[in-house]
Amino acid sequence: MIHLDSGLVAVDKPAGLLAVPGRGADKADCVWARLQAAYPDALVVHRLDMATSGLMLLARGPEMQRRLSQAFAGRLVDKTYTAVVAGQLAEDAGEIDLPLGADWPNRPRQQVDAWHGKPSLTRWRVLSRDALRGQTRLALQPQTGRTHQLRVHLSAIGHAILGDALYASNAVAAAAPRLLLHASQLALAHPLTGAPLDLRSEPPF
Repeated sequence: MIHLDSGLVAVDKPAGLLAVPGRGADKADCVWARLQAAYPDALVVHRLDMATSGLMLLARGPEMQRRLSQAFAGRLVDKTYTAVVAGQLAEDAGEIDLPLGADWPNRPRQQVDAWHGKPSLTRWRVLSRDALRGQTRLALQPQTGRTHQLRVHLSAIGHAILGDALYASNAVAAAAPRLLLHASQLALAHPLTGAPLDLRSEPPF
């Protein structure tokens, strides 16, 4: 548990756990189900990929869900992720501005789609470089919330996230035991009080 009050609850989701239930009884275990057992008014506001770890925020009751959903939709929540990617980025910071859409024949994969994709923007900043391993640790700030946005954007510029079984080469996918992507910070105005709320979670990698 990262944060708990009468308006919301924030938890640190482990990699490999669903955010919400999937199809079938074998996919019932998820962050939402576990939280509802203790807090029956917990409602989903946003999601993380199953392979991604880190901060996940849930609302306490439908009114808080409405307010928080509006904040996410209105881009009033600053989200920062930490990732370790293949290769060395030459610059210290930059942006990836590539439209994204579903790769329908290969679902759940997404793809860069110049014709039908939705505008998608990711800002990145180098945290450290490991020249020996040929890896770079990045802070990522998605300005839009497309499915698999960070994973597709980084793969598209030739720096796939380590452990990414969907978008990395076999060698890069095998370079880590899990996807090295972690939701490390959420900053927003509290939906009840309006006070600044800064939630943080250290990456486990």
